[in-house]
Amino acid sequence: MTKKIAVLPGDGIGPEIVAEAVKVLEALQTQGLAVSLEYGLIGGAAYDETGTPLPEATLAISQNADAILLGAVGGYKWESLDISVRPEKGLLGLRSELNLFANLRPAMLYPQLADASTLKPEVVAGLDLMIVRELTGGIYFGQPRGIRTLENGEKEGFNTLVYRESEINRIGKVAFDIAGKRQGRVCSVDKANVLECTELWRDTMVSLSSSYPDVALSHMYVDNAAMQLVREPKQFDVMVTTNMFGDILSDCASMLTGSIGMLPSASLDENSKGMYEPIHGSAPDIAGQNMANPLATILSVAMMLRYSLDEAEMADKIEAAVNTVLDQGYRTADIYSDGMTRVGTAEMGDAVVAAL
Repeated sequence: MTKKIAVLPGDGIGPEIVAEAVKVLEALQTQGLAVSLEYGLIGGAAYDETGTPLPEATLAISQNADAILLGAVGGYKWESLDISVRPEKGLLGLRSELNLFANLRPAMLYPQLADASTLKPEVVAGLDLMIVRELTGGIYFGQPRGIRTLENGEKEGFNTLVYRESEINRIGKVAFDIAGKRQGRVCSVDKANVLECTELWRDTMVSLSSSYPDVALSHMYVDNAAMQLVREPKQFDVMVTTNMFGDILSDCASMLTGSIGMLPSASLDENSKGMYEPIHGSAPDIAGQNMANPLATILSVAMMLRYSLDEAEMADKIEAAVNTVLDQGYRTADIYSDGMTRVGTAEMGDAVVAAL
């Protein structure tokens, strides 16, 4: 049966990197992959055309799809807009409407890129960790929120950090299930010493762990976790944490691998339907210059095939092709080093297709 993929290129470098990922999908179609693609607008591009960052048509396409491929949203052009219609609201709205509560962000160092990391090779060589971030709750979505004027005329901004036990349980289950297929270790990251909300988070993780006797659970405060990611990143297998902490820690972890341009991500609902995107932003400063690294987006397609479309063999082919291209010495600007072959966005995509 043909699976439907909603393709949302978005803003900045989004259209360029998504175009290369689509090349890969089209190459796999010739090898038996049964998928169809339907395009939609999101973010600033959607606002410019429709006045909203998440048009109803895009939401409908995404709801009817088996998986969603997203490029990136946002850019300088739209920063002056009211917060209610900024490009990022399109992304947050899609996550919320589709209940994509589990964000999977792997941080794996390809051996060919050990020298690209800012850390010593012996610290990062062999790195392979997964950050599981709760995506639809916490301080990004909590109510009440806003900016108000106090009696003395001073303005005050406020946001609410809130998690229900059920929300913590379901993200915890995702982390434990993934760890069970990896090294069997979960580190739950919180700030339970000062935040009651994450005290509940820790207690809930402890209760849940009794259902996973083969997975070891540990706990770490978020400030220490940030330090440990830089100090000794290979101590981690699976990290699970809140929306905001996960946002910060996953970006920190991405630089251990040498470039944020190498890392894919998945955002899943309870039935493993997901939205797949590179974790980097829209990079408007290099948009349209054929400079962006498309490998994170291409690897996001591999995650899509593995987690949502039940096409593990096709996912393996993509990951092997990326390895081949790196072995051949092809590098975009963000991962380039002396002696390698510097290529642009389209050329890197072509190289992956050739390796397929």
